[in-house]
Amino acid sequence: MKNNRSNATLYGLMAGVGLLVFYLGVVSIFRGIEFALLNLRGLWYLIFPLAAGFGIQIGLYFSIKHTAQLTGTVAGTSAISGGSMIACCSHFLLQIIPLAGASVLATFLARYQPWFLGVGILSNIIGIMIMLRHKRKMKGGMKNG
Repeated sequence: MKNNRSNATLYGLMAGVGLLVFYLGVVSIFRGIEFALLNLRGLWYLIFPLAAGFGIQIGLYFSIKHTAQLTGTVAGTSAISGGSMIACCSHFLLQIIPLAGASVLATFLARYQPWFLGVGILSNIIGIMIMLRHKRKMKGGMKNG
């Protein structure tokens, strides 16, 4: 049981760090590492909670029996987290495409970047609450069973 918990913690840490590396990698490819670090510094209060929430969800997932209901919850909320991070980064990609529509979309994404990250954080909170409730139900069922 203890090994399962330490593996879950390790997987959660790796997932959170992985999301940060993904963010830095995407921004670095299009704007350079200096800009990526500067942008991270400016949005740290949104990016770090998003990555931490993602890591917590993955850790909880690996600490609980894998059920279809829980797998769907993790997939849904994690997809929103990843999507928020992609939306956060995608305006950098769109800025290099020489299309008028793409530049308007890039401006929209850049302007509402904090909102996209906020939605990701909110989905993390909801996903974590669902998984913690599921974990409590499982523990209660084991005591009664």
